[in-house]
Amino acid sequence: MNVLSDADLDRFVAEGYLKLEEAFPRAVGDRIRRSLWERMGLSPDRPEEWTRPVVWTLDDTGEGPFGEAMGSPRLAAALDRIAGGWVPRGAPGMTPVRFPHPDDSGDTGWHIDQNDPGPEGRWGVVTARPHTLLLLFLYSEVGPDDAPTRIRVGSHLDAARVLEPYGEKGLEFFASGPLLDEASAHRPLAYATGLPGDAFLCHPFLVHAAQRHRGTRPRFMSQMPIFLSRPLTAADPTPLGRAVRAALSG
Repeated sequence: MNVLSDADLDRFVAEGYLKLEEAFPRAVGDRIRRSLWERMGLSPDRPEEWTRPVVWTLDDTGEGPFGEAMGSPRLAAALDRIAGGWVPRGAPGMTPVRFPHPDDSGDTGWHIDQNDPGPEGRWGVVTARPHTLLLLFLYSEVGPDDAPTRIRVGSHLDAARVLEPYGEKGLEFFASGPLLDEASAHRPLAYATGLPGDAFLCHPFLVHAAQRHRGTRPRFMSQMPIFLSRPLTAADPTPLGRAVRAALSG
């Protein structure tokens, strides 16, 4: 199944992300959204109960529609083209559900995700030899006012240059944020908008941020690491590695 063209891959190298429409069926996204409403004990018909700006939910079983989304052949084909070797996962893990709310959720700073599990799975570091790439799954329709993830287009190139001197040791996650924010502040913005079933495949160095919800309908989106078969280096022949080479040679 060839779901990405060579032009798509070139754009990923240049911009640091790709939107894959209908990475899994729309109906699967709808079923996941219904399940998450039940898990939260909330209802789309009772907005008076939406009292927090964000509610974190967890699926670590991969049962039902969650497993169907993770096992999508269309998604797997896209990851094959972008990452080469990667490790399938059975469940999406954490899903932040963002609600229309006047309060700041306190998690809207610019950053790249922790990309090295460290000893005994103790996350907390970003390195120049990432073990993961970032995947965003949309389970609801997300428009410009529905707290779409903000993306600095091309910022993965800036992050590669910032992180390279730190090698595998990397930087503590919270220390890296200000450096990456400053290095990528000049980049144009894009937003992770779309329909249930859409996915965004993101370079592990892509600088991004959450934002306050200004719309009327809650936003359902999982954000998860996909493990690479081996840590990424500039010698990697995949689009992931091509982007790092472009950054370090530019």
